[in-house]
Amino acid sequence: QVQLVESGGGLVQPGGSLRLSCAASGIFFSRNAMGWYRQAPGRERELVAFITSGAYTNYADSVSGRFTISRDNAKNTVYLQMNSLKPEDTAVYYCNVGGAYRSGTVYYAPSTNWGQGTQVTVSS
Repeated sequence: QVQLVESGGGLVQPGGSLRLSCAASGIFFSRNAMGWYRQAPGRERELVAFITSGAYTNYADSVSGRFTISRDNAKNTVYLQMNSLKPEDTAVYYCNVGGAYRSGTVYYAPSTNWGQGTQVTVSS
């Protein structure tokens, strides 16, 4: 049974930083790509960043240069370091275990396995 548990969300002022963690179990973690998504009220869930089993990373334009995704295979954990946070980053953040494929560029293929989410609120 796949289980994903996110943590690290909270309230932060604009310009601040947070580090999200997602602990995975029930999967062969090192063989999977992992993704971070977010969903703001009234909006669709969007892919923020993903990391492949080979540590290739990709970011949404809106967070590129501010967020960093990383993984620790020994701890079965994926991280999202978020710097220079903006009010528009406010959302529930979810991790996902999936795959990756190349068609010109590298794409993330999500699974139906999601964590419960962690709330990030950026406000003064």
